Amino acid sequence: MFSGRPADPATPTMPASSVPSAVPLAGETGEISGGASGTTSARRSWTALLLFGAAGVLALLIALFGPGLMARGTGELRIPGAGLTTVLRTVLFAALALHLGELLAPQLIRPVRGRPRTAVRSWAVLASLAGAAAAAGQIVRLAAVSDLGITETYGTREGGLLLLIANGLVVAALCAASKRPALALAPLAVVIGAEALRAHPEAYSPEFGAALTVVHLTAASLWTGGLLYVLRTMWLWRGSPVAARALLGRYARLAIWLYVALAATGTASALRRLPLDVVFTSAYGRTLLLKLALMAVVSVLALAARRRMLRDTDPAVAHRLARREQVVLGLVVVVSAVLTVVPDPHWISLRP
Repeated sequence: MFSGRPADPATPTMPASSVPSAVPLAGETGEISGGASGTTSARRSWTALLLFGAAGVLALLIALFGPGLMARGTGELRIPGAGLTTVLRTVLFAALALHLGELLAPQLIRPVRGRPRTAVRSWAVLASLAGAAAAAGQIVRLAAVSDLGITETYGTREGGLLLLIANGLVVAALCAASKRPALALAPLAVVIGAEALRAHPEAYSPEFGAALTVVHLTAASLWTGGLLYVLRTMWLWRGSPVAARALLGRYARLAIWLYVALAATGTASALRRLPLDVVFTSAYGRTLLLKLALMAVVSVLALAARRRMLRDTDPAVAHRLARREQVVLGLVVVVSAVLTVVPDPHWISLRP
């Protein structure tokens, strides 16, 4: 299904009458159309830049201090280095999303009629290398808190799985840099499987929990990374709004099924792992509630973008709503990383 490598884009020429109304995310996801004056455009650009900057700072604060804040007053044991671990796992999850998104999105782009023959630059190599570094960082942290040498840490269950994750991402980066980037699917599948096993060391049905995590993590990565790639492509196609609208529509249809997979596996995982008597009194329960609230915001933005896309021929408003959805999804990734760090709520549950 996945084949071919996106070509390096030619620098697009923007018509004089088309001025983007926002600074693109990472340089490539700004407003795709609009006729605002230069002053209004500059004001919106600065506003977008400030919003993205604030979202980045908020994500970092959540990662560093979220585990401690969520566990406050619960009586649960303190996790050494929880903030740093959350940051590293956020980088790992983001790397998976970026790479998988780059493998998925071109399949949505190819059938679009009248599309420009340009493609956004690949971030897959850098993303996978950053993910490998994050996995290596977790190995070093594990060795430090366990008072073990690096080699001894490899012999532990978690250390061995983290080593497999790091190596898998390095191989995925090499595949992305080759002439057949689709080969990265195999090492990325190994990475997802290893992360799913690492996340479920518990004694109660760990295989079932790992299987749920495989589906959940894959769907979340495709949704988040695919949306980012689509938004970057829409910005590149800002002179072809019909093609940009068609691309967003194709992604929206796929996103419905990804949403269903996320909802089903997320619900099953929550019912399996979170006893009802500690929903509000455990760090896991509180973090899960925060994630659900953010997902509700994502759902509203996704539905609003879909409605505007169906109603308007100009995709500018839908594109702007989808950018906001992407920002909130980024926060969901951070909160999901917090979920993997906080203690298992079964330890404080009074249920047998």
